[in-house]
Amino acid sequence: MESISDKIDLQQQSHFGIQNKEIEDNNYLINNKLVVNSNKGNLLNELKRCLSQCEKFYFSVAFINFSGLQLLLDSFKEFEENGIRGKIITSTYLNFTEPKALEKIKKFTNIDLKVFVASEDKGFHTKAYIFENSGEYKIIIGSSNITQRALKSNVEWNVRVISKKDDSFSCEVLEEYLGLWETTSVVDDKFLNSYGNFLREIKKRRHDETLYFNNYEIIKPNDMQKRAVENLKRLRDSGEKKALIIAATGTGKTYLSAFDVMNCNPKKMLFLVHREEILRSAESAFSRLVKNKNKTLGLLTGLSKDLDCDYLFSTIKSMNNYLGHFSKDEFDYIVLDEAHHASSPSYKRILDYFEPDFLLGMTATPERCDRESIFDIFDNNVALEVRLREALELNLVIPFHYFGITDIDSIDLSNIDMKDVDEIVRRLKVNERVDFIIEKMNFYGYDGEKRKCIGFCANIDHARYMTSEFNRRGIRSVCLTGKNSADERKWYIKQLEDDSNELEVIFTVDIFNEGVDIPSINLILMLRPTTSPVIFIQQLGRGLRKCMEKTFLTVLDFIGNYKRAFLIAIALNGSRYYDKDSLKVAVATQFGNLYGCTNIQMDRIVQERILKQLDEENFNSMKYLKEEYMEFKKMNGGRVPYFLMDYMKYDGAPDPLKFVNKEKIYTSFVAKMEKDEGLKELLQNDDFLKVLKEFTGKLPIKRVYEFSIIKYLLNHENINLEQAKNEILKHIEYVDDKSISHAFKYLNQNYYDKSETNATIKCFELKNKELYSTWNFKKIIYNGECRKYIEDIVNYGIIRYEKEFSNKYYGVPFFKLYMQYKMTDTALLSNYEKAHSSFRGSGLISNGSEYFIFVDLHKEEGIKESINYKDKFINEDIFQWQSPNSTSQNSERGQNIIHNKERNVNLHIFIRKYKQIDGSVQPYIYIGKGNVIEYQEEKPITVKIKLENQVPFGLYNEFFKKV
Repeated sequence: MESISDKIDLQQQSHFGIQNKEIEDNNYLINNKLVVNSNKGNLLNELKRCLSQCEKFYFSVAFINFSGLQLLLDSFKEFEENGIRGKIITSTYLNFTEPKALEKIKKFTNIDLKVFVASEDKGFHTKAYIFENSGEYKIIIGSSNITQRALKSNVEWNVRVISKKDDSFSCEVLEEYLGLWETTSVVDDKFLNSYGNFLREIKKRRHDETLYFNNYEIIKPNDMQKRAVENLKRLRDSGEKKALIIAATGTGKTYLSAFDVMNCNPKKMLFLVHREEILRSAESAFSRLVKNKNKTLGLLTGLSKDLDCDYLFSTIKSMNNYLGHFSKDEFDYIVLDEAHHASSPSYKRILDYFEPDFLLGMTATPERCDRESIFDIFDNNVALEVRLREALELNLVIPFHYFGITDIDSIDLSNIDMKDVDEIVRRLKVNERVDFIIEKMNFYGYDGEKRKCIGFCANIDHARYMTSEFNRRGIRSVCLTGKNSADERKWYIKQLEDDSNELEVIFTVDIFNEGVDIPSINLILMLRPTTSPVIFIQQLGRGLRKCMEKTFLTVLDFIGNYKRAFLIAIALNGSRYYDKDSLKVAVATQFGNLYGCTNIQMDRIVQERILKQLDEENFNSMKYLKEEYMEFKKMNGGRVPYFLMDYMKYDGAPDPLKFVNKEKIYTSFVAKMEKDEGLKELLQNDDFLKVLKEFTGKLPIKRVYEFSIIKYLLNHENINLEQAKNEILKHIEYVDDKSISHAFKYLNQNYYDKSETNATIKCFELKNKELYSTWNFKKIIYNGECRKYIEDIVNYGIIRYEKEFSNKYYGVPFFKLYMQYKMTDTALLSNYEKAHSSFRGSGLISNGSEYFIFVDLHKEEGIKESINYKDKFINEDIFQWQSPNSTSQNSERGQNIIHNKERNVNLHIFIRKYKQIDGSVQPYIYIGKGNVIEYQEEKPITVKIKLENQVPFGLYNEFFKKV
């Protein structure tokens, strides 16, 4: 039976595989291909594909690192099980090959390994991969060694040639390889010991060397820090006095704050932290940047009292003790690290006392601010938010190698309630499973000399069991839970990080999900069913901190046959906003669109199991939404998530607009879930309900103008165009006056049709180019209980907008490439001056010289025969489209289409794969503008449009792939 994975591979080859010219030569197919690392593929995938099809292989590479070898281990294992043999030659050239990698290769009984011992006179720099089949050789020769970067992310050129066995080229390559094989050395234990000792001595010498000129190193901001500094300046220029930075641990928040302080140049600055060790690190970072700035730096701690310096670094405890020594306006700029503590009494006392010109809060874990919303504390000004997926793309954290492994057959979780943790643990406590876990740990290995592992368990009983069983098998382990004191945890963490200590594994439940920094972790074990993407991401994040001795993190996830295993796919996909089809494509392609060296690999059983679950699950059913809501509530500490902003606190949180789509407004959904009579009574206020529907119906906002204006009018009687511009510029780099005026008219309901006007109340009124709050609206926002729900919608809309659109101005029409839009959005974003409801129901809509083309590639989800063969991609650059049936070439509209460039008509193209998924209407994706290069036929006209922007391969893949 053909598996899903086989179908996927065939589809890839037929659709994207390789689109090269095939040449018939003596009845033999020759297919040459350039293999590079890009968003279209990489050498790793090509090697795995060739390995899966060959009968024997021969590699000759100068360098082999464990980071690259680990990615090929499953292919080598499959070879071993099938009795297929291979030869590998590598070298000691530049001392770059790792003994650990050689030791791992030697364990495969089917692979022969030799090494070229390089000398001063003779180096070794080959990069050749040869795959033998019955009548041909596939030969890849180029620039890539076996390292994770060479296989996945470096700029590399490799050429793959398919050559007949008796062809002169293949004969010459094999002759050269076999000749080299005869002149190289066998890798035995004596060689490995000698080579390993030699490398350790070199490493020791390097560590002992004195490094000069460090104090003169030029430190420049990375892309994230530049963006944050620009955003902070824009907020200050608009009169804001507070801002929040949300970014993962280890992504450079301290330097970011230093760059902004340098940019702002305050006379006096205060840096506040919770722990003294962080304080000294922060002071050191600032000191490297303020040289020659005539600024003095000092500490306020238990032992240091540098009260008169320009830039003071203080612990919260010390500042509380010395608060009376400073005036309220002592500091122009205050930085609050670990800002999630801002609502605690010790922090609040300090923040209530000082009156700085600007307050910057920084945190990796906004969800830990549990007394009040951290967003409210910082006036909902999020200058930057960098979550896990973006941190990977920006190279702010290390890459991870994730292996989804099918759990042992004897553990059956298919009929179990995931809330029954005790029963889950009872079934997981099996000696056979412990042996299986250790077997996989030994097979996949880890980066570095010593295993430094955290195992996440289902509960304390499970963690204790795993600790006992690992210790019994000789792997030094310890169990740490919330019952251990902070000092105990620190002690064992220190042991784990110490290369000379025997402790290798810490088993825990949730205490290391967040807030604990162990940079050197190189292995994470996921030993419990994943019931929450939030928890999964928190646990994964524990190992992604950059560390000198670590180049990647190994993640082993043991996946059983439980009902919601597909949640792993949601977590790994890394986006709050997804649909079922895009998830299926991600799983089918092993998340091939991931950036850099991160690699996700699920074994075939796991992959097929998750794809089957995704097929069967309806993400829009009330049953699913209720389960998702309740799981999130549990993550929220059991507190009811009354507000949309609650979902902004957690990386991996569900998209609350799915709940909105079910009940029209989020508050109604919560009232229904919680059976909250008080909330239901509040919603009996008809005007309040209409305003909620009015504002919620605009989510997610696609331009920030309207909500910036509304936010201002929550606290002011009226707003003029100049004030509106100032508010909008807090969130975006530029705005044109015509669009502000259009936003005023839109809020005045100029573009509503009769049914829309009847369904709502009028919140704002336009008089003499100024917008006023109406009495009905003021009456609602004067009610404190009603106001907080309206403020929540507005704040959520703006912060989500900033996350999706950043601060860029996109012009008019205001479209961002590859963002999702509804038809009616295009009316607003093109400043359409008539009823916006007319923008629906047609495949072609126009606003002056702006033409908007809407295309459904597949008319119905899952029906193969419904593919629209006329509207289709020719390739990533060219799209074929068929005009409405009534359009002739001689008509004005026809001429505007076929000669759009000459007539200065912009053709904007919006595409969606399916009209509906799980009964929910899907938005379109904007793929940019294009120009007609060919046209034919009449009523309808069929045209070929050359796109101004090539469609990214990952998106192109999604449009095509049917899984």
